[in-house]
Amino acid sequence: MPRLRSQFLGAAVMGVLLVVYIVLVGRRAVAFIATGLPVGIGIGVALFVMAAIGMALLVLEMRFGFRITRLARRLEDEGGTPDDQVPLRPSGRPDRAAADSLFPRYREELQASPEDWRAWFRLGVLYDAAGDRARAREAMRTALRHSG
Repeated sequence: MPRLRSQFLGAAVMGVLLVVYIVLVGRRAVAFIATGLPVGIGIGVALFVMAAIGMALLVLEMRFGFRITRLARRLEDEGGTPDDQVPLRPSGRPDRAAADSLFPRYREELQASPEDWRAWFRLGVLYDAAGDRARAREAMRTALRHSG
């Protein structure tokens, strides 16, 4: 779980920075609208819309992160967290061949019980360890759907 904590800290820092950015954009939007010029008002409204979209995306991402963290704790309490380690190359990136060698075991587990959120979660952890963020997120979303 140390990696999960460091990821949470990183997400919290990024969230705070995004909120600061959104506040600054909001202040700039007010300044544009205050000019009273049609172009300024248009730019101000566009900035408000962008800030609202940014805030909505931040809320969705944080919600996703909190839900995944709860699932991780639940799996850890059950003693079902994967203990496989994917070695890293000198660059710090995962060794793709080593990660690929672990996939058959997790795929078999998933094929045996495709509705089990635990199998999806473990597969997501392995995808994340292998550096495949898109598949990791999709596996985690599936784990959330099956977790009830």
